[in-house]
Amino acid sequence: MYQKMLNTLTPKAEDLKSENHNQTGYLPTQYRISALIDDYLAVEKLHNRLQDLPVQWQNPQPRPWKIIDWQQINRDQIIGINAEVFLSILIGAMDTEAPIRGYTQTSRQYLEKLHPPMARFVGGTVDGDGELLELGLWEKEERQHTPALIKVYTQLAQEKITPKFRTVRGYLPTDDPYEDLYRHGLHRVATEYGATCLYLWLMAYSTGALQDVLAELLQDEINHMTKFWGFGVWAFPDTSLVRVGKTLIKTRSANYQRNNLIRTLRRMMATLNWSAWSLTNKATLIFTFTQTMRRLWVWHNSLTPEYLSTVFGRNTISQKSCSKSIAFD
Repeated sequence: MYQKMLNTLTPKAEDLKSENHNQTGYLPTQYRISALIDDYLAVEKLHNRLQDLPVQWQNPQPRPWKIIDWQQINRDQIIGINAEVFLSILIGAMDTEAPIRGYTQTSRQYLEKLHPPMARFVGGTVDGDGELLELGLWEKEERQHTPALIKVYTQLAQEKITPKFRTVRGYLPTDDPYEDLYRHGLHRVATEYGATCLYLWLMAYSTGALQDVLAELLQDEINHMTKFWGFGVWAFPDTSLVRVGKTLIKTRSANYQRNNLIRTLRRMMATLNWSAWSLTNKATLIFTFTQTMRRLWVWHNSLTPEYLSTVFGRNTISQKSCSKSIAFD
């Protein structure tokens, strides 16, 4: 029955672009999600994005967006999901994207002592007083997202909106910069992964010019997630799944209270109006997260020390960090 259902759907090349989304149930949406993963998260493309990072250290160039026909965006391009729910998700996404300067400068501070080129990539350069002299490439690309989401919302809702700039957790160093970067880096990768899954999922519920915008957002998030993930595997080669899990579940805030991933996920689900989603919408988002991770894990397993040394050279971060060795579980 499942195969019969797939055979009735639009071929992949057209389905990702088309206006022919007559079937909007769980299985057709699952098929579209799988097709998007195959297209945008092909292992070869992930390798290309990672290998681009040292090039961007030397000569940072923002990824150009395709031309978007903003005036063509309309509610008819929302498929398989309630339009008001779709709009509430856009609000949550733009509120999360908006404080990009806080994200980039925090990441720069964690990186600048251990890897200045990567610090410049994410947060640019500052003078002795902390004044920003140059934008980082990550910020140049990510700062396009909130204005794009505002334009999309305005077209769909026919009203203007101002994003809320939430407070970003700032730079909280300890006496171990290597461990600080490890903790921060894992949460940064998790954030980029979440954004990748959300925009990919939204693409499966859209078509036309609306989908074109989401595709540009998705490609930026995949690009950044891939670079952060691969850089992290190179910088912390001895880490384990146990260590990753412990770090994501528990980390310290300024007053040493626990700020864990579960709490972050709950906040995000509230921001994205999760309670108003249909069961099918929830199920397809979970499918997106699991299938995206499956593909990323295949790629992750190809990131051998030998391969990463050809991309980034010898690992210098751990040698810079301290004379003591860092033991991972």
